[in-house]
Amino acid sequence: MDLTRLTRTSYRHDRPAVPLLGRFRLAGGRAHEVCGPARRRLALWLARGTEGTILWIRPGWHPDRLHMSGVRQEIDPGRLIFVDPTRPEDILWSMEEALRAGIVPLVVADLPEPPGLTPVRRLHLAAEAGAETGAETGARAPLGLLLTPGDGGAAGVETRWRLDPSHETPQTRGWRLSRLRAREAPPGEWRIRRGPDGTPEIAPLAQPQPA
Repeated sequence: MDLTRLTRTSYRHDRPAVPLLGRFRLAGGRAHEVCGPARRRLALWLARGTEGTILWIRPGWHPDRLHMSGVRQEIDPGRLIFVDPTRPEDILWSMEEALRAGIVPLVVADLPEPPGLTPVRRLHLAAEAGAETGAETGARAPLGLLLTPGDGGAAGVETRWRLDPSHETPQTRGWRLSRLRAREAPPGEWRIRRGPDGTPEIAPLAQPQPA
């Protein structure tokens, strides 16, 4: 694979994007990163903006698993297909192959640590190839989503987001969303709350009171 093909302008700006929380749009045909304690929930919120099957790749040796009752709050659990590789190197390989196939709109990889620059470049190229394949069949450009622990730090990703719980009361659940990196947008922070129908909605951040 010729990694030199990848440049900042190597993908079409008119390629369909995946909406997130009614405010943001994540470019299809690219790899993005989500970190923080609530990263899996943010992945499910992104899945709301897609249709059809979602491929979720996770370490077969790790005890963490999605809680299906929690998933049901966000999307139909029947949309998820899980892949549980038994070797660390097979997680990114599986993601790369799934993106290149261009069959599913969203491929999620739950990683034990952030990947380096070369693997991320390969994911970009695979997603671009999948977008070209999908264009021939009318499918949306696939989006790759890397879930990384802690503060993340995958090199070369299109965007990096972080989601932290910020519940006001047991009855009033909330989260703090941070955009840490994006090629075409500045960093920012937003508060997320549940709307009357249970849909996550962006709310203004509380302003500090003057002393």
